[in-house]
Amino acid sequence: MKNLDFKEIKERALKIRKQYHQLEKDHHGSEWTVEEDALAFLTDAGLVGRYTMSQQGRWPKGNTNPELQHKLGECIWWLTVLADRMDIDINESVASFLTKTENLLGE
Repeated sequence: MKNLDFKEIKERALKIRKQYHQLEKDHHGSEWTVEEDALAFLTDAGLVGRYTMSQQGRWPKGNTNPELQHKLGECIWWLTVLADRMDIDINESVASFLTKTENLLGE
């Protein structure tokens, strides 16, 4: 599989989110709010923790690697969606974080 850049990740993520918004309208009459999206992200992030524990032999559930891989990707998707919904440039956010942290650590 090819490496994705932030631009492609964002384009694909937002296209998928738009499709989910339509499903939400069909099932519930309205799109999820930003807060509901954030809660969904936190739920998936919690599952990353649980599946990591399983992968590392600290939780008694076998073969969670496929689920862990899926949830890691889903968390990146959610972060991309959340940033867009709150008018934050995800690319700029990551670049700024990396630069600030590198400078802090003397890189």
